[in-house]
Formats: sequence, C-alpha cells, structure tokens
Amino acid sequence: MGNDVPHHNQNFLPQLEDIRSAAKRIQPHIHQTPLLRCSTLASMFGAAEFHAKCENFQKVGAFKARGACNAVFSLNDEELQQGVLAHSSGNHAQGVAYAARLRKVSAYIVMPETSSKVKIAATKTYGATITFCKPTLESRMETTASIQKTTGAIFIHPFNDSYVIAGQGTIGLELLKEGILFDLVVIPLGGGGLISGISTVIKALSPSTRVIGVEPAGAADASLSFRNNKIVPVDSPQSIADGLLATIGEKAHCIINRFVDDIVTVNDERIIEAMKLVWQHMKIVIEPSAAVTVAAFLCGAISARDKKIAVVFSGGNAELDKLPWVS
Repeated sequence: MGNDVPHHNQNFLPQLEDIRSAAKRIQPHIHQTPLLRCSTLASMFGAAEFHAKCENFQKVGAFKARGACNAVFSLNDEELQQGVLAHSSGNHAQGVAYAARLRKVSAYIVMPETSSKVKIAATKTYGATITFCKPTLESRMETTASIQKTTGAIFIHPFNDSYVIAGQGTIGLELLKEGILFDLVVIPLGGGGLISGISTVIKALSPSTRVIGVEPAGAADASLSFRNNKIVPVDSPQSIADGLLATIGEKAHCIINRFVDDIVTVNDERIIEAMKLVWQHMKIVIEPSAAVTVAAFLCGAISARDKKIAVVFSGGNAELDKLPWVS
C-alpha cells in the first residue's frame, strides 16, 4: 500500500516523473474530473474556446484530495502507525481526513475557529479529530506542534510538500490528455501547490502554453513574491476567497519562478460577479476561490482574445447559507 520512497524525504522539487507516479498511486481513490466547455463565457470574453477543469466535482469537493492522497499513500504502514496531522481552514483538512480513512489510520486536523461550517462538518464526516485554533498563523503552528508532540503523527503540509505538489500536478496530465493545444491555462493561487504542480507538467509537455496564476487583491503575496524574486508575505490577508489566503510556500515559489508566465490579482467584487456567472451559465457550484480564474477575464487582467483557454475550478465547497451576493 505504501511506497518505497520515505515520505520524510522532502528534499526534492517534483518533476514530471514524480507526477506520473502520483497519478498511478492515486488513480483508484480520486475522480478524473470533467473538462467542460462553455460557449457563453467564450463569447463573453472573446475567446476561441473556454474550458473549465471541474475539480469542484472531485472527492471532498476540491482538488486537495489529489495531493492529500498522494502524500498519505506515499507513506508506508510503519510511518503511518501514529496517524497523520494537518492544519487547514477547509479543503486540505477534508483531503487528509479522506485519505487517512482510506488507509484506516487516525487523522488529526487543526482548523481555525473561523473555518466554514460546511468544511468543518465534512472533515468530521471523514472521521478526523478536529482541534480548533485562533485564526492566526502563530496559533495554527503552535497547536499543530503540540498535537504532533503528543501523538507522533506525521505532518502533511497543505502546499509546501513535494508529494502534495506532485498530487495536484496530476490535473495537468488530465488536461493535456484531452488533446487540445491550449494557449492559456489559468489557475487559482494561494499557497501555490496547485499551480506549481500543474505548471511543472505543462511546461514539460506543452511549453508554448502560457500558465497564469490568479490571487485575490487582498492576499497578493504570490504576485509580490514573483515580482521581487523572494517571498514577500502579506500581513492579515483578507478576501472572500478563503482558500487563497495562505502565504506562498518556498517550494512553490521556486517552481513558479521557473514555469509560471504571470500572476494577476482580482478584487472581491469581481470574484462574486464571476461566481454568479458560472452558477448561472454553467449550472455548476463553485466556491469563491475557484471563481478568481473567471474574475481575471471579467476585469481585463488577462486577455482571452481568440485564445483556447482552460481554467481550473479548484473547488465547490460554497457555504449556501452565506452566499457572498446575499446581504
């Protein structure tokens, strides 16, 4: 069940081979999500074709299931004896809890007390033990360290983990399997695990395809880091895109600087508008963090003119009794 590679070896940046291995490892446990085409959004933005890779239909309702499964299934039985541990405001929490349940081991999850009720309830459903912390990085780290000390569980970082990045990169393999030569692939950006995994695949197999990351204007650390060539954190990041508030990870920062063509930002108003557009025209539920990709075209941060575009809808765990357009 496990893998010969010791999971503790994090001293590598995932390459195409690592992502192909991840795809084989997680294939029985995840969905190969659909790539949906939308002619309404294509004509609205002047694109030749507009496709959405729908990770909102993934296990746990988000792409995080891929990275979590790859990390947990890379561990051997001995390493897993004390269980696994993660900190997350939501989708990574569910992903790790889901993967731990598949391996029949304990999952300890640290969540900020401000986390979405939907994501807390879902994480509990997978059988995880949740400990709440204050919504600060300091509280999150202290709580995680204290649980690791008492349980001995193996920590799985939400994005600064080579196996997690390789798992997220499997989306890139599925995108290119469709046989479409995309001009542009647009990806939400928080801690950077998703875009670093996907861009590694795309630049290896379709180097002429441009890869652009999108993050909320209120949490613009990745674009600042990209332009300054070093990690520049943002104090108290704020946005309705709660899944994108993390500071970019070191591994992701290295990969992004090699393979990502640009990073743009969008404000919350445009994110809400984009979310409504997708719900109305594509008839699917996406969460605010997924809507940033469409928001980037709405506000003109990225030009779609005559291009074949793929956007990644990272998740669909929207809180229905707290929709951002209902005052």
